[in-house]
Amino acid sequence: MAFTQAVKMHVGNVCGRSWMSSYQRGSTVMSQRQRDYGAVLCGRCQNSSQKLCPNSRAMHATRPLMITKLLSVDEIFARRSLQDYIKKMETEYRDSLTVVNMTEGQQDGEEELRVKRTRVSVLAPLIQYTRELQTKQQEFAETETLLKDDDPDMRDLAVLEREACQKAIQDVRQKILSLLIPEEESDMSDLVLEVTAGVGGQEAMLFTAEVFDMYQSFAAHQGWGFDILEYMKSEIGGLRHASASVSGPKSYKRMKFEAGVHRVQRVPKTEKQGRMHTSTMTVAVLPQPTEITFTINAKDLRIETKRASGAGGQHVNTTDSAVRIVHLPTGVVSECQQERSQLKNKEKAMKVLRAKLYSMRLEEETSKRYTARKVQIGTKGRSEKIRTYNFPQDRITDHRILKTVHDVREFLVGEELLEEMNLALEEFSNQEILMDILGENNSDQ
Repeated sequence: MAFTQAVKMHVGNVCGRSWMSSYQRGSTVMSQRQRDYGAVLCGRCQNSSQKLCPNSRAMHATRPLMITKLLSVDEIFARRSLQDYIKKMETEYRDSLTVVNMTEGQQDGEEELRVKRTRVSVLAPLIQYTRELQTKQQEFAETETLLKDDDPDMRDLAVLEREACQKAIQDVRQKILSLLIPEEESDMSDLVLEVTAGVGGQEAMLFTAEVFDMYQSFAAHQGWGFDILEYMKSEIGGLRHASASVSGPKSYKRMKFEAGVHRVQRVPKTEKQGRMHTSTMTVAVLPQPTEITFTINAKDLRIETKRASGAGGQHVNTTDSAVRIVHLPTGVVSECQQERSQLKNKEKAMKVLRAKLYSMRLEEETSKRYTARKVQIGTKGRSEKIRTYNFPQDRITDHRILKTVHDVREFLVGEELLEEMNLALEEFSNQEILMDILGENNSDQ
């Protein structure tokens, strides 16, 4: 997707992403022991507690953001800062390649050699496309000369060549911009999705059920797995709280911008006088760490079993299948009673617990930069929305990028319209990150 738009959003270059979910049940302040544990866990990036990981970001503001000038690919490449940055990368590539060639086979400087090899490998595609761009630009200049030829046939051919060169230049420039944006480690993760009803009583719960179904459909549309971990129904068919494990290629990367407060404006089924209500629900999207990147010490856990609650017949009344896991250092709790098997419930509860603790660690890093900002969940208030679903006007507006699409019912199907919004958010985030890299963004407001 072309970098045709930009938005002045605060995208944190931090280890992972912002997190504040119903695990804290509406509180925006972590306990001291949770903060301490987050600091202990943050060893993966080899950062001290005062540093931020440069390869990560998040976009989860709970208030409207200020739009900057919309930039096309040509406008970005016209910026001196981009050209200077590319030249800097070319210089680093040449210097690293020189070190690799000079020290190849030597025992001394093993660590430096490993670092330089890594940089050569990372920068090689960027340098390749930069050289290809130079070639295409030279070809374009040659076709411009042919446009002045006396032969009409030659001029017609030059026009066609020029159009082909312009398209090729745009394609290569787009690839260069994509390579300049660092990948987050968590972008490759699966995720745990959590939805919780907010302000609005039964209507909020009904809307929460619709949003949860929307994400389940979106996962199916993308070909991802969707395993329900927890599902707490309301009295009239709504949803108080639910969580699910979502797995698939780049599922977290595609879903992370959905986190925050979602607001609905409509006449509820429960309204007898036809008045429009405003209700909210919250979404948390937590990267699911692998066993390799994240481990939990068994001695830090207290595992309890109990009988499942709710409808379910004999199984509910006689079987101690529900599992509750408490992480003792932080007090974080995870429960599951979806399955008849205690073992399966324990596996699902552990999956949620790992995601909670992992996200707590990432939030510790995020909070160092955004201490004054409520992120993702906030207080679940009506004003702290990232997106509004307005049924009377049949529109959906994302307040972070001020993008509006129409047809609410189609949007809630969880296919093309949700994907369109999702891709727009990713595009805006990418361009903002690029501006950060080039040093063209203002400091936090």
